[in-house]
Amino acid sequence: MEETIGERFMRETSYDTQDRSPSDQQKGLPQPPLEAPWDPSQPVLRLPDPASLSVPPMGLREAIEARRSVRSYSSEPMSLAELTWLLWVTQGVQARTAERTYRTVPSGGARHPFETYLIVRNVTGVQPGIWRYLALEHQLVAVNLAIPDLMKETVRACAGQAFVEQCAVLFAWVCVPYRVTWRYADRGYRDMHIDAGHVCQNLYLGAQPIGCGVCAMLAFGDQAFCDLLGLNRKEQWVIYTAAVGKKEL
Repeated sequence: MEETIGERFMRETSYDTQDRSPSDQQKGLPQPPLEAPWDPSQPVLRLPDPASLSVPPMGLREAIEARRSVRSYSSEPMSLAELTWLLWVTQGVQARTAERTYRTVPSGGARHPFETYLIVRNVTGVQPGIWRYLALEHQLVAVNLAIPDLMKETVRACAGQAFVEQCAVLFAWVCVPYRVTWRYADRGYRDMHIDAGHVCQNLYLGAQPIGCGVCAMLAFGDQAFCDLLGLNRKEQWVIYTAAVGKKEL
């Protein structure tokens, strides 16, 4: 039987094959930046200090047992503090060195290959549009605030899932693969997908105490999303998305 793409991926990224292709780190090449470049001429929104956030108490067991994918949201806007909390629990930087960051989620080799893009529809204090979370600076930078029918374009990129149009904000985690492959070569592609699960599970759990619902999505058009976010798909691409909004009472 002919080998499938999935079987070939698992074989070619196994430790048994790594000696054939040393990583760029092993070759002595400099590591990539900890954060992708951003345009300082664009509007920037400073976020509240995570230490100042007041989050209703909820036990870990209660949060885990309450976790569900939610596809219906109320018209109540999310607050800037609530959005900040979710950004912090999914990609918050707790410490850093010149070589790595230590965040609120695990990542193989502390490579943290993601940039968090937000499609904002209904968040108090945040202009609707596309923003990016700058984790090192703990602030948002505008990417595009002038897309007509933004949510309809987002639904189209999400393979026509209509409920997305009613979410308060959509998280799109964009992978910068070289941050991982620089150290782990092709084995790093496994890490990227595993790390995405770590991040999204924190989003689900972090949403519970603030009354928000989350629905993670792998059904999206890869090129459509890259076009929407203005990405060069050869260098960065969307690996996972999730719609978030206040739960209906």
